[in-house]
Amino acid sequence: MAVKIRLRRMGAKKAPFYRVVVADSRYPRDGRFIEEIGTYNPLTDPATVNIDAELAKKWIGNGAQPTDTVKALLKKQGIL
Repeated sequence: MAVKIRLRRMGAKKAPFYRVVVADSRYPRDGRFIEEIGTYNPLTDPATVNIDAELAKKWIGNGAQPTDTVKALLKKQGIL
């Protein structure tokens, strides 16, 4: 099972809000996921990022691969 840490789109049309989730790579973007580890709101200035550092490190230690966008968010938060 290839596990990814990726963004799940929420919110209304033209008003995106994202949840950072751990999911099997075979599931759709907004489909089933294993665990929610944070949120990301790009509409605020500056963008709001809330990620549970302990959960993120645990999942990366277990072999989960963050997507490029999530990797950038994790570096910005100082988790990676």
